[in-house]
Amino acid sequence: MQPRQFALLGLMAMLVPAPAVAGAADAVVTVGRPAATKNRVVFQVNEDDSRKWNTVLANINNVQEELGRVDVAVVVIGPGLGMLKADALTANRVQDAMAAGVRFVACGNSMQAQHLTKDDMIDGIDYAKAGYVELMRLQQLGWSYLRP
Repeated sequence: MQPRQFALLGLMAMLVPAPAVAGAADAVVTVGRPAATKNRVVFQVNEDDSRKWNTVLANINNVQEELGRVDVAVVVIGPGLGMLKADALTANRVQDAMAAGVRFVACGNSMQAQHLTKDDMIDGIDYAKAGYVELMRLQQLGWSYLRP
């Protein structure tokens, strides 16, 4: 074998992944796209602004339309708790999102500071002792974090 052929053969060998490395990712790549993964996203809301709440709900809808089945959680902290009150301007939209599988989580510490009880809130929402801890926990489990 001539030196040029040997060099070309070596270059080609570097371009072909070794079987052990190729299987390590446990995902098949086709046309530059990874295999389907479980999409999970958590939104943070901590503002008392119905326009912001409607934006978050629209963003959730956009994510679901683009990606299909997505696990979505919305962690609501501090002044944002108004979004989850039974008499909120967005209560019907929150309930519609819940019917579509979106999980809403109210911060218990914020509720206590604002003297809110579960009776003040939309039926069916979840509660966490500390909203920021819930955000940290979900991110540690691989959830994408968004704060619109």
